[in-house]
Amino acid sequence: MSKAGKHLFSSESVTEGHPDKICDQISDAILDDLIAQDPKSRVACETLVTTGLVFIAGEITTDGYCDFQKLIRNVVKDIGYTKAIYGFDYETCSVISSIHEQSADIAIGVIETEDHEQGAGDQGIMFGYACRETKELMPLPIIMAHGLVRRLSQVRREKILPYLRPDGKSQVTVEYEGDTPKRVQAVVIAAQHNATVKMEDLREDIKQAVIKKVVPSGMLDKNTKIIINGTGRFEQGGPLADTGMTGRKIIVDTYGGVGSHGGGCFSGKDPSKVDRSGSYMARYIAKNLVAAGIADKLEVQLAYAIGVAEPVSIMVDSFGTAKIDEDKIKELIRAHFPLKPKGMISYLNLLRPIYRKTACYGHFGRNDEDFTWERTDKAEALRREAGL
Repeated sequence: MSKAGKHLFSSESVTEGHPDKICDQISDAILDDLIAQDPKSRVACETLVTTGLVFIAGEITTDGYCDFQKLIRNVVKDIGYTKAIYGFDYETCSVISSIHEQSADIAIGVIETEDHEQGAGDQGIMFGYACRETKELMPLPIIMAHGLVRRLSQVRREKILPYLRPDGKSQVTVEYEGDTPKRVQAVVIAAQHNATVKMEDLREDIKQAVIKKVVPSGMLDKNTKIIINGTGRFEQGGPLADTGMTGRKIIVDTYGGVGSHGGGCFSGKDPSKVDRSGSYMARYIAKNLVAAGIADKLEVQLAYAIGVAEPVSIMVDSFGTAKIDEDKIKELIRAHFPLKPKGMISYLNLLRPIYRKTACYGHFGRNDEDFTWERTDKAEALRREAGL
Protein backbone atom coordinates (compact mmCIF):
# COMPACT_ATOMS: atom_id res chain seq x y z
CA MET A 1 0.00 0.00 0.00
CA SER A 2 1.26 3.49 -0.82
CA LYS A 3 2.17 5.60 2.22
CA ALA A 4 2.90 9.30 2.53
CA GLY A 5 5.84 10.70 4.47
CA LYS A 6 8.76 8.80 5.92
CA HIS A 7 8.35 5.16 6.82
CA LEU A 8 10.40 1.99 7.13
CA PHE A 9 9.98 -1.39 5.44
CA SER A 10 12.01 -4.56 6.03
CA SER A 11 12.48 -7.77 4.04
CA GLU A 12 14.54 -10.87 4.75
CA SER A 13 16.19 -13.67 2.79
CA VAL A 14 18.09 -16.86 3.61
CA THR A 15 21.02 -18.76 2.13
CA GLU A 16 20.87 -22.04 0.26
CA GLY A 17 22.06 -23.79 3.44
CA HIS A 18 19.13 -22.64 5.57
CA PRO A 19 17.11 -25.73 6.63
CA ASP A 20 13.90 -24.60 4.93
CA LYS A 21 15.78 -23.83 1.72
CA ILE A 22 17.49 -27.23 1.77
CA CYS A 23 13.97 -28.66 1.68
CA ASP A 24 12.79 -26.40 -1.14
CA GLN A 25 15.82 -27.37 -3.22
CA ILE A 26 15.34 -31.10 -2.63
CA SER A 27 11.65 -30.90 -3.54
CA ASP A 28 12.40 -28.95 -6.71
CA ALA A 29 15.33 -31.21 -7.65
CA ILE A 30 12.95 -34.19 -7.53
CA LEU A 31 10.49 -32.26 -9.71
CA ASP A 32 13.26 -31.40 -12.20
CA ASP A 33 14.44 -35.01 -12.40
CA LEU A 34 10.97 -36.33 -13.14
CA ILE A 35 9.77 -33.56 -15.46
CA ALA A 36 12.93 -34.01 -17.55
CA GLN A 37 11.96 -37.65 -18.12
CA ASP A 38 8.19 -37.20 -18.32
CA PRO A 39 6.90 -33.63 -18.82
CA LYS A 40 3.43 -34.79 -17.79
CA SER A 41 4.64 -35.83 -14.35
CA ARG A 42 2.34 -34.81 -11.52
CA VAL A 43 4.50 -33.95 -8.54
CA ALA A 44 3.64 -32.69 -5.08
CA CYS A 45 6.74 -33.40 -2.99
CA GLU A 46 7.33 -32.16 0.54
CA THR A 47 10.65 -32.43 2.38
CA LEU A 48 11.58 -32.28 6.06
CA VAL A 49 15.15 -32.13 7.37
CA THR A 50 16.46 -32.40 10.90
CA THR A 51 19.64 -33.67 12.55
CA GLY A 52 20.95 -36.49 10.34
CA LEU A 53 17.65 -37.02 8.51
CA VAL A 54 15.90 -36.15 5.25
CA PHE A 55 12.26 -37.24 4.99
CA ILE A 56 10.28 -36.81 1.78
CA ALA A 57 6.55 -37.38 1.39
CA GLY A 58 3.94 -36.54 -1.19
CA GLU A 59 2.05 -37.58 -4.27
CA ILE A 60 3.83 -38.37 -7.54
CA THR A 61 2.40 -39.84 -10.72
CA THR A 62 5.00 -40.25 -13.49
CA ASP A 63 6.45 -42.52 -16.14
CA GLY A 64 9.92 -41.46 -14.95
CA TYR A 65 12.06 -42.88 -12.18
CA CYS A 66 13.87 -40.92 -9.49
CA ASP A 67 16.67 -42.41 -7.40
CA PHE A 68 15.76 -40.44 -4.29
CA GLN A 69 18.79 -41.53 -2.29
CA LYS A 70 21.32 -40.47 -4.91
CA LEU A 71 19.57 -37.26 -5.90
CA ILE A 72 18.99 -36.02 -2.35
CA ARG A 73 22.55 -36.73 -1.26
CA ASN A 74 23.88 -34.87 -4.30
CA VAL A 75 21.73 -31.83 -3.45
CA VAL A 76 22.94 -31.83 0.16
CA LYS A 77 26.55 -32.17 -1.04
CA ASP A 78 26.19 -29.35 -3.56
CA ILE A 79 24.76 -27.02 -0.91
CA GLY A 80 27.88 -27.60 1.18
CA TYR A 81 26.98 -30.03 3.94
CA THR A 82 30.00 -32.25 3.37
CA LYS A 83 31.37 -32.91 6.86
CA ALA A 84 29.93 -34.93 9.74
CA ILE A 85 31.00 -32.17 12.15
CA TYR A 86 28.17 -30.06 10.71
CA GLY A 87 25.67 -32.48 12.32
CA PHE A 88 24.17 -33.07 8.90
CA ASP A 89 26.06 -34.23 5.82
CA TYR A 90 25.37 -35.94 2.53
CA GLU A 91 27.20 -39.17 3.33
CA THR A 92 25.77 -40.01 6.75
CA CYS A 93 22.25 -38.52 6.72
CA SER A 94 19.34 -40.96 6.57
CA VAL A 95 16.94 -40.60 3.64
CA ILE A 96 13.38 -41.83 4.15
CA SER A 97 10.59 -41.57 1.57
CA SER A 98 6.83 -41.98 1.73
CA ILE A 99 5.56 -41.31 -1.77
CA HIS A 100 2.29 -42.41 -3.35
CA GLU A 101 0.30 -41.53 -6.48
CA GLN A 102 -1.75 -38.41 -7.01
CA SER A 103 -5.35 -38.76 -5.86
CA ALA A 104 -7.62 -40.02 -8.62
CA ASP A 105 -10.19 -37.41 -7.57
CA ILE A 106 -7.70 -34.62 -8.26
CA ALA A 107 -6.47 -36.25 -11.48
CA ILE A 108 -10.00 -36.19 -12.94
CA GLY A 109 -9.99 -32.39 -12.86
CA VAL A 110 -6.41 -31.91 -14.04
CA ILE A 111 -5.97 -34.40 -16.88
CA GLU A 112 -7.15 -33.15 -20.25
CA THR A 113 -9.54 -35.44 -22.17
CA GLU A 114 -11.79 -35.10 -25.22
CA ASP A 115 -14.61 -34.06 -22.91
CA HIS A 116 -12.70 -31.95 -20.39
CA GLU A 117 -10.01 -29.31 -20.75
CA GLN A 118 -7.22 -29.17 -18.22
CA GLY A 119 -8.48 -27.58 -15.03
CA ALA A 120 -6.69 -26.06 -12.06
CA GLY A 121 -4.99 -28.59 -9.79
CA ASP A 122 -6.56 -26.97 -6.73
CA GLN A 123 -8.56 -24.00 -5.63
CA GLY A 124 -6.55 -21.00 -4.51
CA ILE A 125 -5.59 -17.37 -4.89
CA MET A 126 -2.35 -16.15 -6.44
CA PHE A 127 -0.81 -12.69 -6.47
CA GLY A 128 1.65 -10.97 -8.77
CA TYR A 129 3.34 -7.67 -8.05
CA ALA A 130 5.64 -5.19 -9.76
CA CYS A 131 6.87 -1.67 -9.04
CA ARG A 132 9.41 0.85 -10.29
CA GLU A 133 11.75 0.84 -7.28
CA THR A 134 14.45 -1.24 -9.02
CA LYS A 135 15.47 -2.18 -12.55
CA GLU A 136 14.02 -5.63 -11.83
CA LEU A 137 10.66 -3.93 -11.15
CA MET A 138 10.77 -5.38 -7.64
CA PRO A 139 10.71 -3.85 -4.14
CA LEU A 140 14.19 -2.70 -3.10
CA PRO A 141 14.32 -4.40 0.35
CA ILE A 142 13.89 -7.95 -0.99
CA ILE A 143 16.31 -7.36 -3.88
CA MET A 144 19.02 -6.26 -1.44
CA ALA A 145 18.22 -9.05 1.04
CA HIS A 146 18.63 -11.64 -1.74
CA GLY A 147 21.82 -9.97 -2.90
CA LEU A 148 23.33 -10.21 0.57
CA VAL A 149 22.71 -13.93 1.06
CA ARG A 150 23.79 -14.70 -2.49
CA ARG A 151 27.05 -12.86 -1.77
CA LEU A 152 27.33 -14.66 1.58
CA SER A 153 27.18 -17.99 -0.27
CA GLN A 154 29.63 -16.75 -2.91
CA VAL A 155 32.33 -15.76 -0.41
CA ARG A 156 31.92 -19.14 1.29
CA ARG A 157 32.09 -21.18 -1.92
CA GLU A 158 35.00 -19.21 -3.33
CA LYS A 159 36.81 -19.40 0.03
CA ILE A 160 37.09 -15.63 0.26
CA LEU A 161 35.81 -16.18 3.80
CA PRO A 162 36.75 -19.85 4.22
CA TYR A 163 35.49 -20.11 7.79
CA LEU A 164 31.84 -19.70 6.76
CA ARG A 165 29.38 -22.60 6.75
CA PRO A 166 26.23 -22.99 4.63
CA ASP A 167 23.51 -21.55 6.91
CA GLY A 168 22.77 -17.83 6.96
CA LYS A 169 20.16 -15.09 6.82
CA SER A 170 19.85 -11.43 5.89
CA GLN A 171 17.41 -8.63 6.61
CA VAL A 172 17.30 -5.13 5.17
CA THR A 173 15.28 -2.14 6.39
CA VAL A 174 14.78 0.67 3.89
CA GLU A 175 13.61 4.17 4.75
CA TYR A 176 11.10 5.59 2.26
CA GLU A 177 9.87 9.08 1.57
CA GLY A 178 6.46 8.34 0.15
CA ASP A 179 7.08 5.61 -2.44
CA THR A 180 10.75 6.52 -2.97
CA PRO A 181 13.52 4.58 -1.18
CA LYS A 182 15.96 7.07 0.35
CA ARG A 183 18.42 5.15 2.53
CA VAL A 184 19.09 1.88 4.29
CA GLN A 185 18.11 2.11 7.94
CA ALA A 186 19.44 -1.32 8.99
CA VAL A 187 21.25 -4.38 7.68
CA VAL A 188 21.11 -7.62 9.65
CA ILE A 189 23.28 -10.63 8.79
CA ALA A 190 23.47 -14.03 10.50
CA ALA A 191 26.33 -16.15 9.16
CA GLN A 192 27.19 -19.66 10.32
CA HIS A 193 30.91 -20.17 10.90
CA ASN A 194 33.52 -22.58 12.20
CA ALA A 195 34.84 -22.70 15.76
CA THR A 196 38.13 -20.90 15.17
CA VAL A 197 37.17 -17.52 13.73
CA LYS A 198 37.12 -14.52 16.05
CA MET A 199 33.81 -12.68 16.11
CA GLU A 200 35.41 -9.26 15.56
CA ASP A 201 37.16 -10.61 12.44
CA LEU A 202 33.96 -12.17 11.08
CA ARG A 203 31.97 -8.98 11.60
CA GLU A 204 34.54 -6.81 9.85
CA ASP A 205 34.99 -9.34 7.02
CA ILE A 206 31.26 -9.55 6.35
CA LYS A 207 30.90 -5.79 6.48
CA GLN A 208 33.63 -5.33 3.88
CA ALA A 209 33.21 -8.45 1.67
CA VAL A 210 29.43 -8.80 1.75
CA ILE A 211 27.48 -5.72 2.84
CA LYS A 212 29.61 -3.09 1.07
CA LYS A 213 29.65 -5.22 -2.09
CA VAL A 214 25.85 -5.37 -2.25
CA VAL A 215 24.33 -2.28 -0.66
CA PRO A 216 25.09 0.89 -2.67
CA SER A 217 27.34 3.23 -0.72
CA GLY A 218 24.91 6.07 -1.27
CA MET A 219 22.24 4.16 0.66
CA LEU A 220 24.47 3.72 3.74
CA ASP A 221 25.22 6.51 6.21
CA LYS A 222 26.54 7.00 9.74
CA ASN A 223 23.10 6.24 11.16
CA THR A 224 22.67 2.92 9.36
CA LYS A 225 22.53 0.08 11.87
CA ILE A 226 24.67 -2.92 10.91
CA ILE A 227 24.06 -6.01 13.03
CA ILE A 228 26.14 -9.10 12.26
CA ASN A 229 25.54 -12.27 14.30
CA GLY A 230 23.58 -10.36 16.90
CA THR A 231 23.67 -13.17 19.49
CA GLY A 232 27.40 -13.72 19.05
CA ARG A 233 28.68 -17.07 17.82
CA PHE A 234 26.70 -19.10 15.26
CA GLU A 235 28.56 -22.39 15.02
CA GLN A 236 25.61 -24.79 15.14
CA GLY A 237 23.38 -24.24 12.14
CA GLY A 238 21.52 -26.03 9.40
CA PRO A 239 19.38 -29.07 10.26
CA LEU A 240 21.45 -29.72 13.40
CA ALA A 241 20.08 -26.54 14.96
CA ASP A 242 16.73 -26.08 13.24
CA THR A 243 14.22 -28.37 11.54
CA GLY A 244 13.45 -27.37 7.96
CA MET A 245 10.38 -27.92 5.81
CA THR A 246 9.36 -27.21 2.23
CA GLY A 247 7.27 -24.10 1.77
CA ARG A 248 8.07 -22.16 4.93
CA LYS A 249 9.79 -19.24 3.16
CA ILE A 250 6.98 -18.09 0.87
CA ILE A 251 7.56 -14.39 1.58
CA VAL A 252 11.28 -14.79 0.87
CA ASP A 253 10.26 -16.51 -2.37
CA THR A 254 8.02 -13.67 -3.54
CA TYR A 255 8.10 -9.93 -2.71
CA GLY A 256 9.51 -9.78 0.80
CA GLY A 257 6.20 -8.91 2.41
CA VAL A 258 5.24 -6.18 -0.03
CA GLY A 259 1.78 -6.70 -1.46
CA SER A 260 -0.26 -9.81 -0.75
CA HIS A 261 0.36 -13.56 -0.76
CA GLY A 262 -2.18 -16.28 -1.48
CA GLY A 263 -0.62 -18.70 1.00
CA GLY A 264 0.50 -21.52 -1.28
CA CYS A 265 4.19 -22.31 -1.72
CA PHE A 266 5.85 -23.11 -5.06
CA SER A 267 8.59 -25.66 -4.49
CA GLY A 268 7.94 -29.34 -5.13
CA LYS A 269 4.85 -28.61 -7.23
CA ASP A 270 4.59 -29.26 -10.96
CA PRO A 271 3.03 -26.41 -12.97
CA SER A 272 -0.41 -28.03 -13.12
CA LYS A 273 -0.63 -26.64 -9.60
CA VAL A 274 -1.80 -23.07 -10.06
CA ASP A 275 -0.08 -22.11 -6.80
CA ARG A 276 3.01 -22.11 -8.99
CA SER A 277 1.92 -21.45 -12.58
CA GLY A 278 -0.75 -18.91 -11.57
CA SER A 279 1.71 -16.98 -9.39
CA TYR A 280 4.26 -16.93 -12.22
CA MET A 281 1.63 -15.67 -14.65
CA ALA A 282 0.42 -13.04 -12.19
CA ARG A 283 3.99 -11.72 -11.85
CA TYR A 284 4.38 -11.74 -15.64
CA ILE A 285 1.18 -9.73 -16.02
CA ALA A 286 2.07 -7.21 -13.32
CA LYS A 287 5.62 -6.75 -14.59
CA ASN A 288 4.55 -6.14 -18.18
CA LEU A 289 1.86 -3.66 -17.15
CA VAL A 290 4.36 -1.68 -15.06
CA ALA A 291 7.03 -1.91 -17.78
CA ALA A 292 4.44 -0.52 -20.20
CA GLY A 293 3.98 2.55 -17.99
CA ILE A 294 0.33 1.72 -17.30
CA ALA A 295 1.01 1.94 -13.55
CA ASP A 296 3.98 2.67 -11.31
CA LYS A 297 3.11 -0.23 -9.02
CA LEU A 298 0.56 -2.95 -9.54
CA GLU A 299 -0.81 -6.04 -7.85
CA VAL A 300 -2.78 -8.70 -9.71
CA GLN A 301 -4.84 -11.42 -8.05
CA LEU A 302 -6.00 -14.56 -9.84
CA ALA A 303 -8.38 -17.05 -8.20
CA TYR A 304 -9.11 -20.61 -9.33
CA ALA A 305 -11.42 -23.51 -8.50
CA ILE A 306 -10.18 -27.10 -8.65
CA GLY A 307 -10.92 -28.76 -11.98
CA VAL A 308 -12.05 -25.48 -13.61
CA ALA A 309 -9.88 -23.93 -16.33
CA GLU A 310 -10.98 -20.28 -16.27
CA PRO A 311 -10.07 -18.18 -13.24
CA VAL A 312 -13.09 -17.43 -11.10
CA SER A 313 -11.89 -13.85 -10.56
CA ILE A 314 -9.27 -11.28 -11.54
CA MET A 315 -8.40 -8.32 -9.31
CA VAL A 316 -6.16 -5.36 -10.08
CA ASP A 317 -4.88 -2.82 -7.54
CA SER A 318 -2.66 -0.02 -8.84
CA PHE A 319 -2.44 1.76 -5.46
CA GLY A 320 -3.63 4.93 -7.16
CA THR A 321 -0.78 4.95 -9.70
CA ALA A 322 -2.65 3.75 -12.82
CA LYS A 323 -2.68 5.94 -15.92
CA ILE A 324 -5.91 4.32 -17.15
CA ASP A 325 -9.01 2.94 -15.47
CA GLU A 326 -8.46 -0.35 -13.61
CA ASP A 327 -11.42 -1.95 -15.39
CA LYS A 328 -9.59 -1.23 -18.67
CA ILE A 329 -6.48 -2.87 -17.20
CA LYS A 330 -8.50 -6.03 -16.51
CA GLU A 331 -9.72 -5.99 -20.11
CA LEU A 332 -6.09 -5.79 -21.29
CA ILE A 333 -5.17 -8.73 -19.06
CA ARG A 334 -7.90 -10.93 -20.50
CA ALA A 335 -7.01 -9.89 -24.06
CA HIS A 336 -3.23 -10.36 -23.85
CA PHE A 337 -2.50 -13.11 -21.31
CA PRO A 338 -3.47 -16.81 -21.22
CA LEU A 339 -5.09 -17.52 -17.87
CA LYS A 340 -6.14 -21.16 -18.15
CA PRO A 341 -3.64 -23.68 -16.71
CA LYS A 342 -2.79 -25.23 -20.08
CA GLY A 343 -2.28 -21.81 -21.64
CA MET A 344 -0.12 -20.52 -18.80
CA ILE A 345 2.05 -23.64 -18.83
CA SER A 346 2.51 -23.51 -22.58
CA TYR A 347 3.10 -19.77 -22.89
CA LEU A 348 5.65 -19.64 -20.07
CA ASN A 349 7.20 -22.96 -21.20
CA LEU A 350 6.96 -24.46 -17.72
CA LEU A 351 7.31 -28.17 -18.55
CA ARG A 352 11.10 -28.05 -18.23
CA PRO A 353 13.58 -28.94 -15.47
CA ILE A 354 14.13 -25.32 -14.40
CA TYR A 355 12.86 -25.40 -10.85
CA ARG A 356 15.70 -26.17 -8.48
CA LYS A 357 17.37 -22.84 -9.25
CA THR A 358 14.13 -21.02 -8.42
CA ALA A 359 14.28 -22.46 -4.89
CA CYS A 360 16.92 -19.99 -3.60
CA TYR A 361 17.16 -16.20 -3.82
CA GLY A 362 13.59 -15.65 -4.95
CA HIS A 363 11.37 -16.72 -7.82
CA PHE A 364 10.99 -13.14 -9.07
CA GLY A 365 13.32 -10.33 -10.09
CA ARG A 366 15.91 -12.72 -11.53
CA ASN A 367 17.78 -12.12 -14.79
CA ASP A 368 17.73 -15.69 -16.10
CA GLU A 369 16.43 -16.73 -19.51
CA ASP A 370 14.66 -19.72 -17.96
CA PHE A 371 12.59 -17.40 -15.79
CA THR A 372 10.16 -16.72 -18.63
CA TRP A 373 7.73 -14.91 -16.31
CA GLU A 374 10.32 -12.14 -15.98
CA ARG A 375 10.17 -11.14 -19.65
CA THR A 376 8.62 -7.79 -20.57
CA ASP A 377 7.88 -8.75 -24.17
CA LYS A 378 4.24 -7.62 -24.00
CA ALA A 379 4.95 -4.16 -22.61
CA GLU A 380 5.03 -2.30 -25.93
CA ALA A 381 1.76 -3.81 -27.20
CA LEU A 382 0.06 -3.07 -23.88
CA ARG A 383 1.32 0.50 -23.96
CA ARG A 384 -0.02 1.06 -27.48
CA GLU A 385 -3.41 -0.44 -26.69
CA ALA A 386 -3.66 1.62 -23.51
CA GLY A 387 -3.16 4.73 -25.63
CA LEU A 388 -0.08 5.91 -23.74
